[in-house]
Amino acid sequence: MATVKIGNRSVGDGENVYVIAEIGINHNGSLKKALRLIKGAREAGCDCVKFQKRTPELCVPKDQWNIERDTPWGRITYIDYRHRVELSFSDYQQIDDYCRKKKIDWTASCWDEESVDFIDQFDVPFYKAASASLTDISLLKKKRSTGKPLMISTGMSTMEEIEAAVSAIGTDDLLIAHSTSTYPCKPEELNLRVIQTLKGRFPEVPIGYSGHEVGLSTTLAAVTLGAVFVERHITLDRAMWGTDQAASVELGGFRKLVEDIRDVEKSLGDGIKRVFESELGPRKKLRRV
Repeated sequence: MATVKIGNRSVGDGENVYVIAEIGINHNGSLKKALRLIKGAREAGCDCVKFQKRTPELCVPKDQWNIERDTPWGRITYIDYRHRVELSFSDYQQIDDYCRKKKIDWTASCWDEESVDFIDQFDVPFYKAASASLTDISLLKKKRSTGKPLMISTGMSTMEEIEAAVSAIGTDDLLIAHSTSTYPCKPEELNLRVIQTLKGRFPEVPIGYSGHEVGLSTTLAAVTLGAVFVERHITLDRAMWGTDQAASVELGGFRKLVEDIRDVEKSLGDGIKRVFESELGPRKKLRRV
């Protein structure tokens, strides 16, 4: 059975679904909002919150640095905007302390190698590689060098690119998330049966789902199809400024999502047909022959 140890949890076949609330940059650079989102995720029953960490000068092409855009901080250059939505070392210290207090895991998608070094100052239980980073083998290996489990997302990727990444980094302590990188994603492009395709192709690797759709039902379908971990973006308000907000789930919706995931887990059973004790009365009453 495919399982990986994340902190004190085993994630994989036969285990409860590991639920990740992707905060990303939905905090819009505000520590106060980040802490509110952590609190909401914990109260919803999530196992983990995830942030995104970038070194703007490395992640933004230089020809885009001085392009101006309208933001909540006024009309500023794109490179200034990218700095505005980055949290500081002090902010992450407080996030780390708060998550330990709330007993919820946290981690980050690091978009460059310097960001891996930054997050590695904290004892996160695993690292995440965003879909955009799947073909950046050097970055994947950098995350591998930390000795922590690695979760990779597969949006905007071909099966050949997925196989090349897995070949380069190996399957030990690896988790793979099926994903479609459209925000928000139309149901007909979710292609959830790829979860089963990935499970067949990589039977030794826990397979999960990272969703960017509107609504909850399709994420529940992913669990039914065998996703052993799920990730959805979380927000205080889907109408807030930011590119990921519209494809996110508000706090009340996240609580409902986790409750429904737990119900789905209970309902799936073990696949062995049996007569339950609760059926014996109706069976005796209704069976004529």
